[in-house]
Amino acid sequence: MEKITLIHTNDLHSHLENWPKIRRYLNQRKQEIEDRGQTVITVDLGDFVDRWHPLTEATNGQANIQLMNQVNYDAATIGNNEGTGNSKRDLDHLYDEANFDVLLANLYDKTTLQMPAWCKPYKIITTAAGTKIGLIAMTAAFPLTYAPNGWDIREPMEILPSLCLRLKKEVDVLVLMSHLGVVDDLDIAQQLPDIDVILGSHTHHLFAKGRLENGVQLAAAGRFGEHIGEVALLLDDQHHVVETKAHTIATASLMVFPEDEEEVANFLATGHHLLQEQKVARLPHDLSLDLEAEFPLIQTALEAAKVRGKTAAAILSNGLFLAPLPAGIVDQDMLHESLPHPMHLIRVTLTGEDLERMVLEMEKNRGFLRRFPMVGMGFRGKIFGEIVYSGITYDDVNHQVLWLDKPVDPKADYTFTTVDHFMFVPFFPTIELKGHHEFLFPEFIRSVVASYLHSHYPLT
Repeated sequence: MEKITLIHTNDLHSHLENWPKIRRYLNQRKQEIEDRGQTVITVDLGDFVDRWHPLTEATNGQANIQLMNQVNYDAATIGNNEGTGNSKRDLDHLYDEANFDVLLANLYDKTTLQMPAWCKPYKIITTAAGTKIGLIAMTAAFPLTYAPNGWDIREPMEILPSLCLRLKKEVDVLVLMSHLGVVDDLDIAQQLPDIDVILGSHTHHLFAKGRLENGVQLAAAGRFGEHIGEVALLLDDQHHVVETKAHTIATASLMVFPEDEEEVANFLATGHHLLQEQKVARLPHDLSLDLEAEFPLIQTALEAAKVRGKTAAAILSNGLFLAPLPAGIVDQDMLHESLPHPMHLIRVTLTGEDLERMVLEMEKNRGFLRRFPMVGMGFRGKIFGEIVYSGITYDDVNHQVLWLDKPVDPKADYTFTTVDHFMFVPFFPTIELKGHHEFLFPEFIRSVVASYLHSHYPLT
């Protein structure tokens, strides 16, 4: 019997507090398996990079790649945080210094319709016993956010069946590195049982002991580096898989070294320092989180959004803002602390009739959302918060929507700027169902606010 071990990580999301233990485990475990004369393959399934962390933001993710280099992964793929959380230029150069192969079979350049130079659709690894292992990688298809950024993202089932059919003739074991989510993984297992193993991620699901679906071994290791996954394959002398076993290791159970805490603290300190060196503006007064203050931060952000979107109106919620901006020098670290979200702005056009419906949706949900704990979809804060309009007014006595203090014409078109988050959450369906939207790339909301502050409150 030949034994092959697959070790997988996923969805670290720059939670670098777990990295020293993960790195130590991966390096020691690989050495232990190789010392037994067996094959070990290590992969990362994407969303290793997340710009909420100051070091990731300050280095455009390059620091994360240097950390990945420390464990010599055999392959990695991207998640949506790498794919849509970077400008096209940043993603094109994210892996310039990587010492591992980047695999991705469903992303193409929108202009050339060619795969990007930094990745390839699959990789074949041959063991000492002659077994050929094929690795394929797919990432979640979000055309709404990939397309405006210059990418053509394909649905996995447009590509996967033919690729599996072709590779199955060349390899003995077929492994899918999936950043697609548990629903897609289960569906793929039903449709493509020729795949031997699906290593899953994206939806942060955990299969502590693995899961067999239609004869396909599924494995998943949760999120934030809280677990590391392992799959053991046993093969006969004809290179056929005769047994699979999957399990996860909780990083909380791994030994902590005294220097770990210092290393993790240094990640943060270095990131903060690099961002603090990037000065943005000199404020003559505080920008407060208090909506009743003389100068609320959200009002400045609304003005910035209108300038970037070239619109007369904008809508945001104050839950987006996590820290005020004090009078004096403002740097990128302060903006990152206040607005850590990987959110882009969108320009939305609705008819007056649909605009009124959207505002009524917002008013209906206002009380519920004011303290609603918000998680995911690019949100890095705590609660959704209070909805605030600029250029739009709701007269709750007469139940009337005003645009620049004038009644809305039901048949006319109206365009406003907001964050893409407002389209992704389920509370305001009119934005997605009735709106014409344009994503404003590549800036995040904090970059838009930075540009506005720089132009209105220059450093000199």
